[in-house]
Amino acid sequence: MELQRVRCALCICAVVVLILNYPATVTAGDIVHDDDSAPKKPGCENNFVLVKVQTWIDGIEDAEFVGVGARFGTTIVSKEKNANQTHLALSDPRDCCSPLKRKLAGDIIMVDRGNCKFTTKTNIAQAAGASAVLIINNQKELYKMVCEPDETDLDIDIPAVMLPQDAGASLEKMLTNSSSVSVQLYSPRRPVVDIAEVFLWLMAAGTILCASYWSAWSAREAASEQDKLLKDGSDELLNSESLGSSGVVDINTTSAVFFVVIASCFLVILYKLMSFWFVELLVVLFCVGGVEGLQTCLVALLSRWFKHAGESFIKVHFFGAVSYLTLAVSPFCITFAVVWAVYRNASFAWIGQDVLGIALIITVLQIVRVPNLKVGTVLLSCAFLYDIFWVFVSTKLFHESVMIVVARGDKSGEDGIPMLLKIPRMYDPWGGYSIIGFGDIILPGLLIAFSLRYDWLAKKNLRAGYFLWAMLAYGLGLLITYVALNLMDGHGQPALLYIVPFTLGTFLALGSKRGDLKILWTRGEPERVCPHIHLQSSEESNEEK
Repeated sequence: MELQRVRCALCICAVVVLILNYPATVTAGDIVHDDDSAPKKPGCENNFVLVKVQTWIDGIEDAEFVGVGARFGTTIVSKEKNANQTHLALSDPRDCCSPLKRKLAGDIIMVDRGNCKFTTKTNIAQAAGASAVLIINNQKELYKMVCEPDETDLDIDIPAVMLPQDAGASLEKMLTNSSSVSVQLYSPRRPVVDIAEVFLWLMAAGTILCASYWSAWSAREAASEQDKLLKDGSDELLNSESLGSSGVVDINTTSAVFFVVIASCFLVILYKLMSFWFVELLVVLFCVGGVEGLQTCLVALLSRWFKHAGESFIKVHFFGAVSYLTLAVSPFCITFAVVWAVYRNASFAWIGQDVLGIALIITVLQIVRVPNLKVGTVLLSCAFLYDIFWVFVSTKLFHESVMIVVARGDKSGEDGIPMLLKIPRMYDPWGGYSIIGFGDIILPGLLIAFSLRYDWLAKKNLRAGYFLWAMLAYGLGLLITYVALNLMDGHGQPALLYIVPFTLGTFLALGSKRGDLKILWTRGEPERVCPHIHLQSSEESNEEK
């Protein structure tokens, strides 16, 4: 049982460290953004859009940069085929705050930020014959160019785009070392639905499906073993309980509330201490949990074919009794996690991250269980409020969404924390990933796994049970999340805001309608007549005869 204790400790650690900080479902980067703090006025009412700046050096295609369009000026074409290649020139003077020393023949002009208003620079460039303005920021970040409150002359007929400092340095180097540099400006629109979201939906639902069946199968095996001991009149009844619950952790209402409190504290710690080295520590913890999860799943799967190796044990220092199958699988799992950690910034690394993440989620859902509907309701209700608070309300206290900042790893210089599943957006011209946090799968998954365990113990079919409807409710809630995500132009959305009402509401409504709510709320499993009572009754009837 030493190995079981280690497994439980590792998975509980994974729950506390990894799952409590599940990020909101987000996509990579805002494509269109309307900022209420920058009021609109006639001639200055554009939305802020990201703009692609493709370059050519002496007719050969070169680097591509990303900028942001201004509130003022003409809108930028959305299709690449409609965008013209235009010669790029440096402003003289560089700040473009006074009339240019030479006329331009429709060139795109590159100017430095500072010394005068953005609209002043653009008006001067327009008067000199420029077709567009690239304003280079004096910082690495992008800045939203707006109009001053007292401005009235806003008759600007050319587009203006802000580029970060490093992009400006690269463009200036191109102009210095080349005879001709031309650029193309366009702002492609993100598709309403990307196939990545479909695959992510299937991945989340499939993970819960597999974990639920494994959990229900384990519960049914434990119940059968207990019934067998009772039938035999064995004195090992107390030991049977330990057999049935070995390696399983039941959540209670107190731990459900404590769960969210600890989650909030740890999320703030992540937010405040987010750095390169802190992310590296999270990567190590994720690898530890991923190795344990992958090993557990593979051993459970392979033991069907290699039963003898799965049932033969050897004593290992610290870990206790370990099966030969576990020893054979462990090197592969460790190697897999190490290779992912080394190449986690590669374009294909999302595959390894998803494999480790799914294995960890399935293992946690098999080990951590909700004993009844009361605990499930408290847990999901607290998580519902937690998700909303740290995605939306936290902006009032921290001036930014804490959950989304942590999810993206904005302060770490990394792509974000690895505690999420992600798939690259396949038909999105801006690239990026569609992602979903572990908590958006595990927390509803605990309730769904409970529903299947109850159905199997109560011997209910799919239609008469609760599992099918809970799965459909989860799928619908996740679908609504993606709809809301696209309607909000890619802004982060708390998935549990939509998933919890659908999943929990469906369970409570069905339980109340079918008259099972009291049993679901308290016991969490149907009442079963003990087999030895049946046996005793039949023996008494035979004696009477």
